[in-house]
Amino acid sequence: MARGKLRIYLGAAPGVGKTYAMLAEAHRRLERGTDCVVAYVEHHGRPRTETLLHGLEQVPRRRLEHRGVSFEEMDVDAVLRRAPAVALVDELAHTNVPGSRNTKRWQDVEELLAAGTDVVSTVNIQHLESLGDVVESITGVRQRETVPDEVVRRADQIELVDMSPQALRRRMAHGNVYQPDKVDAALSNYFRPGNLTALRELALLWVADRVDEHLNAYRSEHRVSRIWGSRERIVVGLTGGPEGRTLIRRAARLAEKGAGGEVLAVYIARSDGLTAASPKELALQRTLVEDLGGTFHHVVGDDIPAALLAFARGVNATQIVLGSSRRKAWQYVFGPGVGATVARESGPDLDVHIVTHEEVAKGRGLPVARGSRLGRGRVVAGWATALAGPALLALLLNAVDLGLANDMLLFLAVTVAAALVGGLLPALASAALGSLLLNFFYTPPLHRLTVSDPRNIVAIAIFFGVGMAVASVVDLAARRTHQASRLRAESEILSFLAGNVLRGETSLEALLERVRETFAMESAALLERAGDLEPWTCAGRAGLGPPLERPEDADVDMPVGDHMALALTGRVLPAEDRRVLAAFAAQAAVVLDRRRLKAEADRAGALAEGNRIRTALLAAVSHDLRTPLAGIKAAVSSLRSDDVAWSEEDRAELLEGIEEGADRLDHLVGNLLDMSRLQTGTVTPLIREIDVDEVVPMALVGVPEDSVGLDVPETLPMVAVDPGLLERSVANLVENAVKYSPPGRRVTVSASALVDRVEVRVVDRGPGVPDEAKDRIFEPFQRYGDAPRGAGVGLGLAVARGFAEAMDGTLTAEDTPGGGLTMVLSLRAARPGLEPSRAGEAETAEQERQPQ
Repeated sequence: MARGKLRIYLGAAPGVGKTYAMLAEAHRRLERGTDCVVAYVEHHGRPRTETLLHGLEQVPRRRLEHRGVSFEEMDVDAVLRRAPAVALVDELAHTNVPGSRNTKRWQDVEELLAAGTDVVSTVNIQHLESLGDVVESITGVRQRETVPDEVVRRADQIELVDMSPQALRRRMAHGNVYQPDKVDAALSNYFRPGNLTALRELALLWVADRVDEHLNAYRSEHRVSRIWGSRERIVVGLTGGPEGRTLIRRAARLAEKGAGGEVLAVYIARSDGLTAASPKELALQRTLVEDLGGTFHHVVGDDIPAALLAFARGVNATQIVLGSSRRKAWQYVFGPGVGATVARESGPDLDVHIVTHEEVAKGRGLPVARGSRLGRGRVVAGWATALAGPALLALLLNAVDLGLANDMLLFLAVTVAAALVGGLLPALASAALGSLLLNFFYTPPLHRLTVSDPRNIVAIAIFFGVGMAVASVVDLAARRTHQASRLRAESEILSFLAGNVLRGETSLEALLERVRETFAMESAALLERAGDLEPWTCAGRAGLGPPLERPEDADVDMPVGDHMALALTGRVLPAEDRRVLAAFAAQAAVVLDRRRLKAEADRAGALAEGNRIRTALLAAVSHDLRTPLAGIKAAVSSLRSDDVAWSEEDRAELLEGIEEGADRLDHLVGNLLDMSRLQTGTVTPLIREIDVDEVVPMALVGVPEDSVGLDVPETLPMVAVDPGLLERSVANLVENAVKYSPPGRRVTVSASALVDRVEVRVVDRGPGVPDEAKDRIFEPFQRYGDAPRGAGVGLGLAVARGFAEAMDGTLTAEDTPGGGLTMVLSLRAARPGLEPSRAGEAETAEQERQPQ
């Protein structure tokens, strides 16, 4: 069955009209005859949204009970049985009530899509998982209901529902978003103009990035090489010289002038390009460009201008920033330079900026190695010297008679010059032509290609041999220089690669992207298989359209062992590049192995932690569970004995012992179960508004009378907590404090407000805890000091901290002035307008449970 298509309406904040747009789309599809149903949509009492629900078939919801409260959720089974063509599912990031089929609503949507049903859904930008920290820094509130970015990115269509902050605040003021009693609080908190503007920018940039991905995929698929200036991308050409930092800052200022501008710094390592780079300077420039929000790229290229332009066109850049040449005036005789060449060949769609700096015309240091052989310019000059030089010299010597010895030395000088400029072949041509001219014009018999004197034959042969020897030495030196320069470039790349891998800074995908970028390929993938007859699977990939089935389908196939291969598409690499590629392939295999070893280590660590907890549990039940059971057993046996006539006082004492043992067992088993829930991550708080003075007194039930003093003002702000978890936390803290308090000294439970938090303090006058042990007492199965075995298994404080963190609170220990220990339980104050989370998550009304 074909997978269904997902369409998402994305907004910057609640109230922009996502649900309204989704329902309007449903009516349009119904008019076209599409089978469309409402799987789950919340109108939140908004008349216009509720009106759009009329005329749409709604699948009955599933009702669930959680902690005595009834909730409604989408009935996935009912939707699957109905099997519509299109299903409307609101609030993609919603967390389902415990007991539902899936934990998250986006997982419900995945089931519908897998069944072939198209889904139309809504989500706010703040619910994307990768933006949680950014949204928290803007709004001051941590998002708890999130959806993985990949789920949204995989959507077939994403439509941005946009509204200006001013228009959204007007809608809010008119009562079109929230109930009237919540409007003022919302406008002064979450819906401030600055918050809405920042969230709107996030939404616009996120959608723009996804559009850019589709654009790059289209350009690659249709092989579009011409630059489309859809957004500003500025490429900075670095030489590794000190001027690089100036260029990077200049490019960053240019990028700031355009919305969504990007800076891409590129260093092209080759034998005859820009001056040799300083690794230290390159590292500083890399750090600088990343601090400014750009990216650094290291590319191997045979020709600096061509490689730089190819990179710029490959990333669809609109501008290139280069520094003014550091060459001195006389050095321009060797060519116009990289900047002038790039500017000349950039074309009309790519702007080139030449930036001045302090290093202009200060020289480029020692000459760098030339490219393969001697470069086109030198070869052309060598051939011109080889062909024109002997002819011009012959014309000159015909007018002046210098003697055969001098004539031969002059022709030899021309041959050496051709060898120095053009290498072996021009020198051979010059030697051959010079020999013929010497024989024809200056060796008797004249004007004939014969030699009568044997000594002249020896002289001509020596002349020819010296020319070839000089040419061979020049050509060999050029080749060796080229090899040394290429090896230097390769060593820089490999050193950089090895350093990142050894420090664990490179993921497999980032490494494959580096491979693709370094060799200017379209895609790179690491394929592996279990055996010779097993199918290939992709362990990691980068780029568009990598080969996923067989390495043989790629343009370049680099084996890594017997059952792994690095496959690249884009072009065929020369043999000299495969040496570096082999190192990349080996490093990719190392990164993959390390990732798997880390996963295995994590699993082993989890198993070890589980074994430690199970061992501690066994140690705990060996005594702490048996002691109350033994007491209960003895008391019951005594009461049932017919040999002793128990008085009413004795009977009451035995019954009291049974009750105390049962209470102790109940408390112990409750803590063990709570600890297991915390260890397995199954604690899901049901957050709601409540006053602290309603919960704390309930936590004191069961402690001895007159052992606790209570100081909780009624004027404290309400807190956003799970009342049950808060009660258990405070009860454990009070029980621990009473246990260690000296006789006659009361434990004090007080509460106070601090900014947007409410602190509950449990103060005792016991022996206290040293600073180095304050964190350790919150670990499971830890009992401080010489506490006797009967003092418990050491779970009370661990459970209390786990419950506090589950409610977005903190629990810390402080010294009590004058001696003792103070437990500080910090809770999040409820913001005005907080609504209960149907999934048990703590969210503000401005963020969560609002129409999408």
